[in-house]
Order: sequence, then structure tokens, then C-alpha cells
Amino acid sequence: MSGHNKWSTIKRKKGANDAKRSKMFSKIIKEITVAVKEGGPNEDSNPRLRLAIQNAKSVNMPKDNVTRAISKADKDNTNLQEQTYEGYAPHGIAMVVECLTDNTNRTVSNIRAIFSKKGGNLGNTGSLNFLFTRKGVFYINEKTVNLEEVELELIDAGAEDIKIEDGQIIVTTAMEDFGNMQKKLDEMNIEIENAGLERIPNEKKELPIEEAKKVMQMIEAFEDDDDVQNIFHNMEITDELISAMEEE
Repeated sequence: MSGHNKWSTIKRKKGANDAKRSKMFSKIIKEITVAVKEGGPNEDSNPRLRLAIQNAKSVNMPKDNVTRAISKADKDNTNLQEQTYEGYAPHGIAMVVECLTDNTNRTVSNIRAIFSKKGGNLGNTGSLNFLFTRKGVFYINEKTVNLEEVELELIDAGAEDIKIEDGQIIVTTAMEDFGNMQKKLDEMNIEIENAGLERIPNEKKELPIEEAKKVMQMIEAFEDDDDVQNIFHNMEITDELISAMEEE
């Protein structure tokens, strides 16, 4: 699991406050909207929508909210665009911010402001590609699957790495095998807790706790922006850092 996702999972398990929970739901609704516009409102024939619904379950989004989001998206004329921004956080940490927005001018202005105010700088699109590799990553509750029974089938479907961490089975695939793995897990009736295309750092950088906390403050500022969907970085999230963040 990428370090930041580990921290996000811990926060989710602890229970988010109402404001954070609302932010998570808003991000899921945007993903549902894009999925419906791309492939229609039927989850059986729309893999992206099916995945968005699974991710909604992982943050305990009520079923009624999901149903309303699908219904509204089918009629919504809002044009959401996927945008990616890259730059450096304090202390040389590379960061990629993925957004869904209906106003790119507003979004780039907000992203630039966060980089600047938190001691970083926004770079050119594509400038950090060499530091990350895009992979498909699937998170499955360890208690729901006997890994020994399904491991060979997952490897045949494109699994490059399978590991157990914090009660989850984490399956990593090449980007081009993401759809194959999603289909295979569906066929095997294995429920996905969370999944998506992630930018996995080729190398991670460990910082002293106080420096790392400044980077985490930037990450959380991005998370609070309504247009931001995902943040990826190459900072090592240590147990010591997690403990320090939990104490705040």
C-alpha cells in the first residue's frame, strides 16, 4: 500500500468528522458522475461505475446517496474534466495531484496557491512522470477471502504483487491489466473494498518527523480542496510519522 493510502485508511477506520466525511462523499459523487456520463447508469455494463460504487461502500456512503448520485448524473449537464498537476512539496518531495473539475481556471489557481503557501512549487505537467509508475491497486478485506485458494488465479489475471497488510489483501497489477483484474475479481465474487489506478513512487524519501509533518500539512490542504480526487507522493510514511499525526 502506498504510504499516503495507509494513512488515509487509518483515518477512515478511526471515523472522519462530518466535514471530512462530506468531502469524501463529494469526491465519490464526482467519480460516479463521470462514470455514468462515460458508460451509462447500469453498473453491470459499466466497470468504472461499478468500481465507484464499491469505493463508495468503502467510506460507508449510504446506498440512497449512491442511487441519487447515479440518477442525477444521468441528467446532469455539468462537464467535469480530469486534470493532473505536478510539483514539489517542501524538502524535495515529489507530488502529483489528480482533479475532477468543471472550472480549470479555478482549480489551477487553487492548486498553485496551496503549493506556494505550504512551501512548495507547481511544476509542468509530465515533469515528474519518471519518478512514478502507474499501477492498478486493489484492496480486499483479508477476512473475506482465502488467499491460498485464489492466488494462482489472481496471478493468471495479471497480479504482479500480492501482499497482506493491516488486514487487507493488496493486489497490484500493471496499468493495462487493471480491467482484467477487476473482471476476474467480479467473476470470483470477491468484493473489492477499494481500487484505482495509483502512481507508485519508484523510490521513497524518508524525512525527519518535523519536516515530514509539513509535507502532510500540504497533503491535507489538497484533500480539503473540492476539486482534488487523489494525491500521490514519494515520501516514506513511517510508523513514527503516523503516531505523530494521530497525536495532533
